[in-house]
Amino acid sequence: MARPRTVTDEAILDAALAVMHRGGPEALTFAAVGKAVGLSPATLVQRYPNKEAFLRATLVRAWDQLDALTAEADRDQPVSVEGAIAMLVRMFPTGTGETDYAEGLLILREDMRDPVLRARGTAWGEVLALALGRRLTQDWVDQMRLGRLMASQWQGAQIWWAFSRRGDPALVIAEELRDWCAVVLRTKAKK
Repeated sequence: MARPRTVTDEAILDAALAVMHRGGPEALTFAAVGKAVGLSPATLVQRYPNKEAFLRATLVRAWDQLDALTAEADRDQPVSVEGAIAMLVRMFPTGTGETDYAEGLLILREDMRDPVLRARGTAWGEVLALALGRRLTQDWVDQMRLGRLMASQWQGAQIWWAFSRRGDPALVIAEELRDWCAVVLRTKAKK
């Protein structure tokens, strides 16, 4: 008879993601995560046969969490420009230290290298773009395009904030998104 699991897969994968946020993908080891959750590395190898499988499982869990956060933000925010901005500000990783944010970019690199994870990113981007686009225009033809452009602006605003570290990131990024919406939506209205 198998022994009951004392630590859930979700708890292990959440700990693995925390390890990666602190030290990048290279920090993900069975020993580091085992220490974080109180299990031996051998126990973790029984669940995840190698580091590649462990990394993928961890990042699939992260995508699941981001999908849930996106759906929740889409459901909770009004269908307006301010609702689109609020969605994106809500998804910025709060409490991120200087090294955590940079390590997050290394984690994103892993998502881009793995075809399964890359597909998850593509699917999420489409869902996000449509959710944003519905808040920017009633023209269903332009919704995906405007949503994608806003998501791109949001990503760029995060990177520029990470370089300067000036001001509260939520306020700085929200203001940049408001400026972007004012210019782009005003320009679109003139056409």
